[in-house]
Amino acid sequence: MTSTIAPPILRAAPHRDLCTDCGVSRLADARACGRACQFIQPDYPRLEAAVHGRSRNPDRPDERFFGPFQRMLRARLEPRRDGAQWSGIATRIAERLLETKAVDAILTVAPDPEDRWRPMPVLVTDARELAHCRGMRMGYAPTLAMLEPARAAGHRRIGLIGIPCQVYALRALEAELGFERIYVIGTPCSDNTTTERFHDFLALLSDDPASINYLEFRADYHVELRFDDGSERLVPFLALPISKLPPDFFPLTCRSCVDYTNSLADITVGYMGGEGEQWLLVRNDRGAELMDLLGDELVATEPGSRGKRAGAVKGFIENTRRAAGGLPLRRMPDWLRPIVSWLMPRIGPRGIEFARARVEMKAAETVLHLRRERPRRMKSMIPAHVWALAQPYGLTPESGEHPGQPEDPSRP
Repeated sequence: MTSTIAPPILRAAPHRDLCTDCGVSRLADARACGRACQFIQPDYPRLEAAVHGRSRNPDRPDERFFGPFQRMLRARLEPRRDGAQWSGIATRIAERLLETKAVDAILTVAPDPEDRWRPMPVLVTDARELAHCRGMRMGYAPTLAMLEPARAAGHRRIGLIGIPCQVYALRALEAELGFERIYVIGTPCSDNTTTERFHDFLALLSDDPASINYLEFRADYHVELRFDDGSERLVPFLALPISKLPPDFFPLTCRSCVDYTNSLADITVGYMGGEGEQWLLVRNDRGAELMDLLGDELVATEPGSRGKRAGAVKGFIENTRRAAGGLPLRRMPDWLRPIVSWLMPRIGPRGIEFARARVEMKAAETVLHLRRERPRRMKSMIPAHVWALAQPYGLTPESGEHPGQPEDPSRP
């Protein structure tokens, strides 16, 4: 089946500081950014209570890391869908929403006709079209700009496949959008970059970057590459050409993301805690409803957890400090890299412990980068749960960095 999805006609995006172009600035009321943006003054306790009926519970230890959830699972779809990033769970849930008429339309991204890596926001009403939306895209996608076309078309019940900054903005505006029902399938996200910069990265990985059709950072400390000729290659994290990337390869927004696990989604579909399979966080009753749509196609088990994360997180923090605002550096003799690359998947944190490690790394990264580049924004941008994750590693609020503290006038 040939896709009939047409490129959208979108308003131009006005300039915004610390913006990932979620699409809100392209709406008729671009001022809604002030009410919706995750990078202005996020209020996770309020929105978690509105979406899930409660905020994260400190008596459930993993909610400190991952946000509210009812169930956590290791899962895969059988049969696996061709073209999917993992097994195809997120796209299949969206297909089932349309097939069962639970929604009128799905807001998601498809590959741009001119560049398969560039995300193109789309409004999908035919479940068969979602096959063309499978897989990862790299770059900024103003998916929420499709809210107005959805409303203009008379759609009352919609679904969204979105990343955290998109989902936060949607939840902040949800009550005023006028939709009868919204289902949110969230994917974890971190370290996005522009599509152009991503092509530069691919060029460092292969002499024929145009032939790469799949890239995934895996939980076994390798990047998986697939090529148009059917060949595959695994690259250890430590062998990645990070030192050849410019310091601002990842924008400050992504280096200071406070919601890696998409805590305001109804269901989060990722990989970090999956040990080679997918990792599901069913967050509320709507999320359970979404999982149930898969029926026997979903094979699910309890997730595992092995290793200890503290050493890996401390090493990441030290590397980030040494990088002085750029990408984390790994100063290691070339002869030692293969040995460490062999050891990491065997003795490093795995499963849920790997996911905890990544979330703590993101919390520390947020504090360190904002402290260096936007210190006066820290008081409004860093939620309490992020400070709590960073605290065991000696990262605590300094003067003027926490709500309720007076600002230090000497800070830029």
